[in-house]
Amino acid sequence: MNFKHNILITGGAGFIGSHVVRLFVTKYPDCRIINLDKLTYAGNLANLKDVENCPNYRFVKGDIADLGLMRQLFADFCIDGVINLAAESHVDRSIKDPFTFARTNVMGTLTLLQAAKETWEKRAEGFAGKRFYHISTDEVYGALRLTHPEGIRSELTGTAYGDDLFTETTAYSPHSPYSASKASSDHFVRAYHDTYGMPTLVSNCSNNYGPNQFPEKLIPLFINNICHDKPLPVYGRGENVRDWLYVEDHARAIDLIYHEGNVGDTYNIGGFNEWKNIDLVKMIIKTVDRLTGKEPGHSLGLITYVTDRPGHDMRYAIDSSKLKNELGWQPSLQFEEGLEKTVRWYLDNRDWVENVTSGDYLRYYDEMYGNR
Repeated sequence: MNFKHNILITGGAGFIGSHVVRLFVTKYPDCRIINLDKLTYAGNLANLKDVENCPNYRFVKGDIADLGLMRQLFADFCIDGVINLAAESHVDRSIKDPFTFARTNVMGTLTLLQAAKETWEKRAEGFAGKRFYHISTDEVYGALRLTHPEGIRSELTGTAYGDDLFTETTAYSPHSPYSASKASSDHFVRAYHDTYGMPTLVSNCSNNYGPNQFPEKLIPLFINNICHDKPLPVYGRGENVRDWLYVEDHARAIDLIYHEGNVGDTYNIGGFNEWKNIDLVKMIIKTVDRLTGKEPGHSLGLITYVTDRPGHDMRYAIDSSKLKNELGWQPSLQFEEGLEKTVRWYLDNRDWVENVTSGDYLRYYDEMYGNR
């Protein structure tokens, strides 16, 4: 079968990546979607069971830091588009093991860029019709001030905890090994555009939530802990503020930016949903208790305040007005609606959660693809 385009999506078995792969496979049947994933602990092909037999889908197990493999993939599949979602992404893990984050997020992105550059330069059309789209995080910008501790109503963000927002021109100021590694990768992507003329795009997103997220992250972790009456560890006093973006809204934004974004540009993707961590935790408790038939407030006693994380940024909040004004994107869900859908998914898919938390899925992949 001849395909119109061959798009490489890296990290496609992960949380955000699987939603992007599913969207592209189903929306663009005339395009071949190659899902490259190393299948670390955060990669799970069960996330893509519904599309794994589609004729325009291919999975390849591999590491973006393997230059030989990347060169081979670009040649074998005639790749003309890249959406780079492969990354180590958990801040706590980066504090304990920064080298792994530098290897994957920095050297992996650089390796992918080099393979794309070498391959595309050799073709008769050069960079024409090509796209290299790198997905990053709002954490590269550092921290915003918490100037309205109780929050104020804002037409732009709903409840806002400060007057300032991250924009595409906000200076980088990463404070964790994770955000430093992502900042470095962003700079390499832009450097390849400025130096070699590579057709690159970058987007920086806020905290994602939704189905299929690995249960080390706050929302799925706390849903699971509430179901099992386990403690809910909250850093400090829970005053830190984050902007939350439903993962399917993020996937729609990625689709739009990849196809219609201006080459060389950066786009910020936010959910217009600022929440203090402690208020978010109470909302999760309220929702899970209601949907599991518990008395209102039953699980509030599970909240456990723990020593704050080193370098814990106080507030993130994104201004997505460029994306809205130029490309017409905006979130489709209010946060309460998105959280309700998320909690229902985890309650309805407890086998998936158990398979992930037990590590059974990793043993299966070891048998199928060999030990990592």
